[in-house]
Amino acid sequence: MSSVGIVGPGRAGIALGLALSRAGHSVFLHGRQAREVPAPLTLTSGGEPPWLAEVEVLLLAVPDDAVTPVARRIAAVGTIGKRHTVLHLSGVLGDEALAPLAASGAALGSLHPYQTLAHPVEAAVERLPGAVAGVGGSDEAVAVASELARSVGLTPVSVAAEQKVLYHAAAVFASNYLVVLEGVAERLLVEAGMSTADARKALAPLMAAALDNVRSVGPEEALTGPVARGDVETIGRHLAALPPEAAVLYRELARAALDLAELAPERRAAVERALES
Repeated sequence: MSSVGIVGPGRAGIALGLALSRAGHSVFLHGRQAREVPAPLTLTSGGEPPWLAEVEVLLLAVPDDAVTPVARRIAAVGTIGKRHTVLHLSGVLGDEALAPLAASGAALGSLHPYQTLAHPVEAAVERLPGAVAGVGGSDEAVAVASELARSVGLTPVSVAAEQKVLYHAAAVFASNYLVVLEGVAERLLVEAGMSTADARKALAPLMAAALDNVRSVGPEEALTGPVARGDVETIGRHLAALPPEAAVLYRELARAALDLAELAPERRAAVERALES
């Protein structure tokens, strides 16, 4: 097992730190300010990490725009060398973000859990097994990142640096915007007379079933609803009833749904006309 240092005690850093610790790795955690962290993790704070010489792997669990500045500060310490592997957790940045450490000789790369790591932290840790982790960088960095990923139940998948923006945008659609869609649907149900609690109770199993269907048969077969049926009259009623901002979103999503729906040309054209009205 490895000794792993993590800079950044945010949600991702703590969740991954806990998972790595439970997998048998020695984990060191560092942040700018002292704060409580869940056992068995301990936190050093202020300045630069005092344990850099003691770890084999350094994970930068910081916001994307902080990766290069943090790498620059760590490079200035002069402790990182050829025996180290330095990985950032960004889903959108390549190993060029670690350029200040290039002269150190360390293996440079990335490890990005393709999973939401929202609170509570215990739930975030439990979501890691079975998820994918995007890995990239030098061959040595990819090997180390892959080993760490497997140790916590993640499946490593290599992602080329030039494709990381699309890779990350896909995660935004699948996770962040799914939450937005629930929020929009919840507001509509409340406007329709439901309580917020009842709206969430109604939507959660519906959305879970849709995701289960996608997992089983793929998005084309899983698509249901008025666009999949070519139900022009229902689409028109929806657009007439929706608030303007929701109608804009409905139209754009319906157009995207048309690319999945297997409609006869004349029926597709009728749906397109309904969406333009």
